[in-house]
Amino acid sequence: MPPALLLLLAAALALGGCGLRPDRRASAQECMERAMYFESFRSSRDGLVAVGSVVMNRVASPAFPDTVCGVVSQPNQFASGVMRNEMRDAPLVREAAAAVLRGERHPLVGGAEFFHAASYRAGYDNMHYTVTTGGNAFYERRRPEQVTRPVPPPPVEGLTPA
Repeated sequence: MPPALLLLLAAALALGGCGLRPDRRASAQECMERAMYFESFRSSRDGLVAVGSVVMNRVASPAFPDTVCGVVSQPNQFASGVMRNEMRDAPLVREAAAAVLRGERHPLVGGAEFFHAASYRAGYDNMHYTVTTGGNAFYERRRPEQVTRPVPPPPVEGLTPA
């Protein structure tokens, strides 16, 4: 089988079941919705916007891909299957994704490029937490001596416009 045909077949298999046709690329809107849906869908608008803020912080960082889809589709960075699992209709997710792509950011995320479930306790000394919202704790990686908030703060909601 010719290499080009093998590549096309591999792409079709990789995208199978995700609702993405193998002959088109996902839009920034769709990729942002997928990150929000699979990381914070059952939470609040604040949680959705905070996840989107992290995606945009990564896009702006030279340490990560420079597109929304590049960031969201990075292996082992977001929920397993983020680019291939099916999503139900979620108007709040769609609205929050569009708002973040227009420039809205969660006011307390700051420069955070990482988050984890709020219930998880990591044993690292370089995690400076900025906010806990939507069931996730958001943090910046810093030199240990620059960490002033080494544990997630209490959850806060209702800071982003409805």
